[in-house]
Amino acid sequence: MKIEHVALYVTDLEKAKDFFVTYLNGKANEGYHNPKTDFRSYFISFDDGARLELMTRPELEEHKKHPFRTGYSHIAFRVGSKAAVDELTAKLDEAGYSVSSGPRTTGDGYYESCIVGLEENLIEITE
Repeated sequence: MKIEHVALYVTDLEKAKDFFVTYLNGKANEGYHNPKTDFRSYFISFDDGARLELMTRPELEEHKKHPFRTGYSHIAFRVGSKAAVDELTAKLDEAGYSVSSGPRTTGDGYYESCIVGLEENLIEITE
């Protein structure tokens, strides 16, 4: 069995698409719009076949996101090396995204960092 894709509701669809394309080398499709409901989405594809669906609609409710909440915690991206983790973490930090941890080696042996990405969603960067 394989996870086909993960979906994420966002309030600013274009900014979210640009984030994953610019910083994580995703490739966006042309997008979808349902004029009846004003639902809009993009599928972002990554080189290894993973896909992320970004979605928005007018009636979304924004709530404060506590980092230790139930539900999905973060999306993790493997970048291939410790140097790549360091480089991307610095790039995101310079772009104004908050680094919540790392880069560091965790107790279970991962070299990673975690940033508070778009709309307070956590993005983990691992080697």
